[in-house]
Amino acid sequence: MHPVPTRASDAAPPALRGDHLSLRYGRHPVVHDVSVRLVPGRVTALVGPNGSGKSTLLRSLARLHPIDDGRLTLGASERSATLLSAKDFAREVTLFAQSRPAPQGLTVREIVAFGRHPYRRAFAGTSAEDRQAVERAMSATGVAPMASRPVGELSGGEMQRVWLATCLAQDTRVVLLDEPTNHLDLRYQVETLDIVRDLVEQHDAAVGIVLHDLDHAARVADEVLLLSDGRIHASGAAVDVLTAPNITAVYDIDVAVAVDPDGGHIRIDPIGRHAARTSADPTRIAPSREDPS
Repeated sequence: MHPVPTRASDAAPPALRGDHLSLRYGRHPVVHDVSVRLVPGRVTALVGPNGSGKSTLLRSLARLHPIDDGRLTLGASERSATLLSAKDFAREVTLFAQSRPAPQGLTVREIVAFGRHPYRRAFAGTSAEDRQAVERAMSATGVAPMASRPVGELSGGEMQRVWLATCLAQDTRVVLLDEPTNHLDLRYQVETLDIVRDLVEQHDAAVGIVLHDLDHAARVADEVLLLSDGRIHASGAAVDVLTAPNITAVYDIDVAVAVDPDGGHIRIDPIGRHAARTSADPTRIAPSREDPS
């Protein structure tokens, strides 16, 4: 993968916007006054430790978690997303969730075709446009060769890619992805991140993605939101957000951060009890807890 470029669409109005969102589970607040802008042609990564609120925030953008306070709007006209019907909203926004049931007795192609549900009329079959969208989505995610296989025969990683294809077949302007690289081997992790970049660079989609792997976030995102205890600790370009002091403060672990002077890639190395404390790499930033004086 290549460093994320700066794009002309950086100044475009958001396709999906959450303003001053506060979320809770029962009486327990989990997200506090957080604002998110998903802009066409940009990837926004939500990162943070377990319990930081990132997946709950993403689900609220998909209208799957109730908003206790704040406002969710679509497009430059700032239409209220909460007033749209479920089908109309599904034509604008799709969500790749962490866990989904695997229906038995269906083929891969039939599962991917679920993504075309928002466009179908009652009692109508699939259209040529539907079939083309399904084939494109399967090709993009590498599941086309298994199109006729029953999903009950698939591994967890294969099923992960099938559900991603289902989301792509929905063909929306906003794509929300919750841990899409989970359960995937190294090759398909990289290919999934490449698909995400294709969505923004070739289709001008607005992408919001939750990731645990900070190196993945650094490679795929135009903007990173680092969350801690339901609040944004830092936001901006990966090189400005994924610093040793920020990561140490949020994750409570010493890290060393290095930036490749040629490619601009960020490398983040947690420093455990058994890790070497020194490095010959002159670009490496010292662990943030050490006193610089």
